Amino acid sequence: MLKTQQISVIGLGVTEDAMLSEAAIQALQSADLVIGSDRQLLTVKTHLNNVKTAMLPKLAKLKTLIESKQKVVVLGSGDPLYYGIGTWLSKQFKDTLIHFYPAVSSITQACHCLGIAQQNVNVLSLHGRPLAKLKVELKAQQTLLLLTDKNSQPQDIATVCLQTGFTDAEIIVCERLGYQEQKISRFTISELVESELEFDALHVSFVLCGENKGFLPQFPGIKDADFETGELGSKGMISKREVRLAILSLLQPSRDDVIWDIGAGCGGVAVELAYWQSQASIYAIEHNQARFNCLLQNQHKFGVVSNLKTTFGRAPEALSDLPIANKIFIGGSDGELPQLLDSLWEKLADNGQIVVSAVMEKTKSQLLDFYNKRLAVNDSELETLQIAVNKSRSLAGQLAYQPALPVSLFSFIKNTEQQLNKGKSGE
Repeated sequence: MLKTQQISVIGLGVTEDAMLSEAAIQALQSADLVIGSDRQLLTVKTHLNNVKTAMLPKLAKLKTLIESKQKVVVLGSGDPLYYGIGTWLSKQFKDTLIHFYPAVSSITQACHCLGIAQQNVNVLSLHGRPLAKLKVELKAQQTLLLLTDKNSQPQDIATVCLQTGFTDAEIIVCERLGYQEQKISRFTISELVESELEFDALHVSFVLCGENKGFLPQFPGIKDADFETGELGSKGMISKREVRLAILSLLQPSRDDVIWDIGAGCGGVAVELAYWQSQASIYAIEHNQARFNCLLQNQHKFGVVSNLKTTFGRAPEALSDLPIANKIFIGGSDGELPQLLDSLWEKLADNGQIVVSAVMEKTKSQLLDFYNKRLAVNDSELETLQIAVNKSRSLAGQLAYQPALPVSLFSFIKNTEQQLNKGKSGE
């Protein structure tokens, strides 16, 4: 079997005729195979001579196609390493020499057409991704630039803005950038929602968000009332906002974290974790059907459909097929907390963390036992706090504060090195 020796990834920019460097042209003309879409191959046709070409297949078949030749050119967007084919190629061919030849991207071109500084724009790709992801990025007075596909047309974007309260937003659609037929159109949300306009496949969309009049949060601490709890109402099993913020602070969700939320209820903690840290993977486990249904509703309501995964079932049985977590939150254990803690702690990697909330005295007592056990063997960093919240209400026409049941939080960070050091010092 041939071994691919070199891959050249050439960005074609946003012009009708490719504006290529001499190095890019040389790579094209010396290739054994040039891969691209119909439009891309047509753009470089004058440079190809007798070089063999192939239509860009789906990614599942692309690797095999590339491996069939020694010197391959893959045609890409303006910047192949920015939401482009280059990122995928770098991961798939780590041991192969890859050269990149970037050009002006549609993102850069669109910003220049409107005189908007690119550093002041947040870019989101919805290409091949759920439209609901847009909800996580919508923020007051923000400018978004969206790379889209057939499932995220301007009308679809306008509908999401309308549903989430961004009714004053404007959408600017930039079609066929760099071509003679280039067209830039500006719409209000109401104009687009009811519109039957068709847009060219080659387009990007700006969203000038304007004011947030809806439920999407601007900052950590989603309102309790904004979570769906269905007929469960106040019994909907969400950690209340003040407690939820403390849980987030203890867990410090970070990039590449794998976090389990055991006893997720209607999803208060899981949704907030996923919403504010899109680069972490959150797994919410819940066994009550009514609460699980609300969890699913909240997942979609807040757009955390990519990095929040839901599992119906009980721990520990429901955990067996999940990726190993480095952080765990337990909001409910159905009376199995001592056994669950011992099992999770045994399997937890060094520097892994378990955070548990407790309201009932029995649960607090069980956590205190586990706390003392960890303290005795000195194998963890321990922290515990109690949160008592008094919320305002009207009583006989006067302002009064009604106390809620205090919530205890326990945090255990595994640190076997600490235990080893203690053992050595005692020798």
